Amino acid sequence: MFYETLKLAVQAIRRNALRSFLTLLGIVIGVSAVIAMVTIGTGTTEKVKEEMAKLGSNMLFVRPGQWGPGRSSAKARPFDARDIVELRAQLRGVKAVAPLAQQSVSVVYGSESRTVGTIGTDASYIVTQDWNLAQGRNFLDTETRSGRAACIIGETVHEKLFGSTDAIGKRIRVSNVSCEVIGILAEKGESGFGTDRDDVVLMPLRTYHRRIAGDTDINRINISAHDGVDTAKVQADIERLLRERRGITAREEDDFRVADMKQIADTQTATTGVLTMLLGAVAGVSLLVGGIGIMNIMLVSVTERTREIGIRLAVGAQESQVLMQFLVEAVVLSLFGGTVGVVLGLALAAVASIGMSIPLVLDPRIVVIAFAFSALIGIVFGYFPARRAAQLNPIDALRHE
Repeated sequence: MFYETLKLAVQAIRRNALRSFLTLLGIVIGVSAVIAMVTIGTGTTEKVKEEMAKLGSNMLFVRPGQWGPGRSSAKARPFDARDIVELRAQLRGVKAVAPLAQQSVSVVYGSESRTVGTIGTDASYIVTQDWNLAQGRNFLDTETRSGRAACIIGETVHEKLFGSTDAIGKRIRVSNVSCEVIGILAEKGESGFGTDRDDVVLMPLRTYHRRIAGDTDINRINISAHDGVDTAKVQADIERLLRERRGITAREEDDFRVADMKQIADTQTATTGVLTMLLGAVAGVSLLVGGIGIMNIMLVSVTERTREIGIRLAVGAQESQVLMQFLVEAVVLSLFGGTVGVVLGLALAAVASIGMSIPLVLDPRIVVIAFAFSALIGIVFGYFPARRAAQLNPIDALRHE
């Protein structure tokens, strides 16, 4: 009996192919939108995690000043070399502490010239950043202490200035300083903010202060904790130590900020997760619209086929059989639309992942939920027209024009 009912439903759908297509289009759009939006959102979340991981594992960074309403970072004095010494001496569970002072300057080699972000630091910098060297070596302690004009360049600087030739041992001019290239950083690519992390030049902090900046300011401190160490405790130790060194009383607010990369990553992940759910919910509204379309068309179908229903009831068909016929028709429409929507949604997500350079993360649960929801839409919105058809009076139905 169910097979016969299913065959009648398919025949009715095929008789009105164009109308059926337009009806299931709402379901197709709804299912594909939900799958595409959630998959893209999940991929974006994974991209954020990857970008945060590239900034360094278990890393904290310290900046002078505070940010937010009523706060100004311009009032806070920068850090100095003594702060770095004290942090290295007193912090526990810390792998490296790296000072940073930076600005964009002109870098020249031969006839090639470009403006590059130049960082004054020491050998600890690439440790805190989890950055490897593709060629050459890191700064020596003697070079850092003496202020030797040595530099390590990023892959973009290497490519733009030297092309395919070897840069190790060559001299480039950084601002007005002739600097020997002692190392080339491994490629890291763009950050989540679209900046090229490989377009950088590193040089000893003392060299940078003496020859480029003309001061002794340190604008940022990167601190990398050992694996398994509670970064919240390290953060508290940093804040306590810097408050003592900067003479901040118990009633005064910090004039510096310590940021935990893990907390930032968790916040970013949570934010993208909420946005993903929001996009999925908005896309899910189109499924309801598709369900309303199914109800509307099924009501029209009941009106058109009133005499057919009357004949079936008159020759002995039960109300449950008539109800099942129209309900199966609605469910078949929604399931077919759901199947097409799943395929289309996955295809859109794949195209978007390529265009947006995000990983394609397929969640089978979303596919199952979207498909099941499309079936539920067919049952819920198909039941009322089917019940209306089943409750028709056979005599009135036979007299219908």
